[in-house]
Amino acid sequence: MTKAKLILEVARKSNLPVKQATAAVNATFEVIRYELIAEREVNLIGFGKFSVRDRAAREGRNPRTGEPIQLPASKLPVFTAGRAFKAAVNPS
Repeated sequence: MTKAKLILEVARKSNLPVKQATAAVNATFEVIRYELIAEREVNLIGFGKFSVRDRAAREGRNPRTGEPIQLPASKLPVFTAGRAFKAAVNPS
């Protein structure tokens, strides 16, 4: 599903005009993005948790030449699905 299709579904399910649904979806993504930039978790009960993890510096390889290169440490945004979300995707 693309962002445009997500907006249309939000508009349909919430009976909002597409313009308002667009604003709501964009605002949601913006809030999540800013919270992660500030390294705070976003925990949505029943859905999942967005967080930031530190990735250590490590050695990698140049795929063309095979020569080793040093990859710097970085931060990685991570989503962990909640229990209810996992159960909905994988019914027993």
